[in-house]
Amino acid sequence: MTAASFMDLALEQAENAEKSGEVPIGCVIVRDNEVIARAGNRTLIDRDPTAHAEVLALREAARRVGSERLTDCDLYVTLEPCTMCAAAISFARIRRLYYGASDPKGGAVDSGVRFFAAPTCHHAPEVYPSVGESKAAALLRQFFKARR
Repeated sequence: MTAASFMDLALEQAENAEKSGEVPIGCVIVRDNEVIARAGNRTLIDRDPTAHAEVLALREAARRVGSERLTDCDLYVTLEPCTMCAAAISFARIRRLYYGASDPKGGAVDSGVRFFAAPTCHHAPEVYPSVGESKAAALLRQFFKARR
């Protein structure tokens, strides 16, 4: 499968999250060209401010792999990760990060604090921005437009 195909799977997770009333962000984690974890945001459903798609997918992937180190895994997420998620991605030692839409307000990879560029960051994945950006951005715009 291609990066675009895996991002399409992340977009499906985002759409599922939206159907549950959550902010439509989705994530999949891939190892050896196979999806080993998938999640959408669940902060409202779980009443958990840390239940971002990335964190939930990282937890599932770590359980499946049997290790907190996901060194041979790639993470696909529909929105640029926030600081919390960037830190979790770093701690998990994710190999590559692919994200869809940029988040100038809350993102922490290429926006904001630029977590992976900080001298205190122990591991920085290879970063590939703008994968499936137009679909991811449109989904978020639609969601927030309906809320306003």
